[in-house]
Amino acid sequence: MALFFAFGVGPAFAVCNISDTKLEEAVLKSPELRKPENRYLVRDLRTLRNAAFVLWTYGLHDDCERVLANIRQLIAAPSMAKLGGNDEDLADEQLAAGEPQQHEGGGVQGSRNAPDARPLINLDDLGPGLRVDEIVGSEVRSSDDKIVGEVRNVVIGTKDRWDYAVVAAGGFFIAGKDSIVVPLRYLQINQERTSFYLRISSADVKAVPLMPDQECLWLADEAWRAKNDAIFQKLIPDPVRYGTPAAPQVKTDAK
Repeated sequence: MALFFAFGVGPAFAVCNISDTKLEEAVLKSPELRKPENRYLVRDLRTLRNAAFVLWTYGLHDDCERVLANIRQLIAAPSMAKLGGNDEDLADEQLAAGEPQQHEGGGVQGSRNAPDARPLINLDDLGPGLRVDEIVGSEVRSSDDKIVGEVRNVVIGTKDRWDYAVVAAGGFFIAGKDSIVVPLRYLQINQERTSFYLRISSADVKAVPLMPDQECLWLADEAWRAKNDAIFQKLIPDPVRYGTPAAPQVKTDAK
């Protein structure tokens, strides 16, 4: 899978540097942004960031920078934000059920059973490959087309070649809150590139352990990673055409 950053090319990058907002870093580090009552703000900040990227791609660099300035202002003072929904009780019910009212892939019920549904694509078969902004923030669904959550982060380049997507699950789409860690090789994507799909069912997702920390310390915890990855290996063995790298090894103390 080809993976590259889309923000570092051309002189316009210096005019409207989207990465300078450090939004995901702020979400991870700010206790205030991680409060449940600010989940709407976090969602809206990510929407604004996506809008800034669209403006940048169309050459509207001044407009892009104005949006980024608003993002920085809201990050610095989250109390300035006001909820914009008219039916917050219904939104809370949807979030608590893990079924958002709106997401990039479309309806809550999914469309994999539609007569015109096209086959899913293995990530290794994509051409061209995915940009980072096409992964982070995308919805993730189970093999039976139930909403699981959305991609909050991507971990690339572990020494044993196991790359991961951190998927915020459980309804509250805030990084580190009820997140699971999914090996990228166990994901597929629809041809519209709007939704990722696990190769396991919604029932099997319940067996996947929650991410134990927000600082990615679990990357060095080989025992935890081996347990996590084994769940996917057991359910869907060897999904990769070009060979499976060695599984993380559990260290044992010498006797």
